[in-house]
Amino acid sequence: MRLLPLFLLAACTPAISATEEAPPPVQPNNATYGTDANLTASKPDAILRYADHARGFAELRLPPGDGPFPLAVIYHGGCWKTGIASQAYMAPLATRWQEQGIATLNVDYREVGDGGGWPGSFEDWAASARLIDEIAAKYPIDRARVTLVGHSAGGLPAVWLASASGEGGPVGTRAPTRARAAIVLDGPGDVGPEQPAFDALCQFAAVAPFMGDAPAAAPQRYGAISPAAHAPQLAALLFVQAKLPAPSAATQGALAARGAEVTVRENAGASHFAIITPGHPIYTANEAAMLAVLKGTD
Repeated sequence: MRLLPLFLLAACTPAISATEEAPPPVQPNNATYGTDANLTASKPDAILRYADHARGFAELRLPPGDGPFPLAVIYHGGCWKTGIASQAYMAPLATRWQEQGIATLNVDYREVGDGGGWPGSFEDWAASARLIDEIAAKYPIDRARVTLVGHSAGGLPAVWLASASGEGGPVGTRAPTRARAAIVLDGPGDVGPEQPAFDALCQFAAVAPFMGDAPAAAPQRYGAISPAAHAPQLAALLFVQAKLPAPSAATQGALAARGAEVTVRENAGASHFAIITPGHPIYTANEAAMLAVLKGTD
């Protein structure tokens, strides 16, 4: 079945279009990423463009059937540094969820080195989130069952998008993206307090280059994206951790301040990628909990 292109956004935003094939990635995945995937990725049903730069696109996959389907909006990791990863390594997970009745939107975005960081990555995340309403208007998506999902560094947009931002935020004042839930897969709950753990995971200084400075030198920036000041507006928030520790009790309390039910599943000794690898025992042990959030049955 031929899928029709989405209609244009308002004149102040880039046009959205659907094409048959994805634009070429800016770089291949680092060998660390995606090599343990046990499922061949399906061909996307459409490639949707949210910005006019090379990485301003997302892959839409629809399950078989009539719907309406829950939608998972997926953000990849890569320590926010160009040359490490792209959306491609998340495609097997997106395909697995597609097989389980979940529509998926697998988003690429700019990182440090190709226009990302503060504020470029945030601009991309905000622009990509505007695809949600456009998709729901054109495809059989259940708008009430949208989940923001992020692996590793992608955990930041999964939480940040569901939060309101003030004038000091990376894109200025913005309303929260309307989503029912979020899933963070071995990612941070609050980037500032968790800088040491996240830098250790990346094995290099990742947070300060992304934010433009260290937390002590730029407290306003870190505060502008912290759940302590801007709690996400969600019904449910699931952390599935492996290498990173669970968010602190204070962070979990801040994340729950607007009513989110925060659940943390820790997988001591598991690899950073086992939790996103379909068929891996660690992934299998956590899949039911993830699907419950995605389907809105949690």
